[in-house]
Amino acid sequence: MENKGMRMLNPSHPGDFIKHEIVAPLGLSVTAAAKVLGVARPTLSSLLNQRASLSGDMAVRIEKAFGVSVETLMRMQSAYDIAQTRKRQHRIKVSRFRPSRAAHSRFAQH
Repeated sequence: MENKGMRMLNPSHPGDFIKHEIVAPLGLSVTAAAKVLGVARPTLSSLLNQRASLSGDMAVRIEKAFGVSVETLMRMQSAYDIAQTRKRQHRIKVSRFRPSRAAHSRFAQH
């Protein structure tokens, strides 16, 4: 069940992408971009400075205002979250579950 396919080792936080690929190239200040998105300046600032995760609602706002799809933005957030979790997975102490033969045959009958 383990898939070690191609993993992105260090994907960017979506806030970094939004800051450098949308807000800055358009010459918008954080205050102006927050106004366009209809959110409070501290809310957007936290995202752009990678102190907050991208929510689905914020992704919709960005899609509507700037044309970057919700799916793309949320994939970026997911990839970032997975990479961060993988970096600290060694701290999670869980062993592989191995059912006993008796338990396995009981489950197979149902």
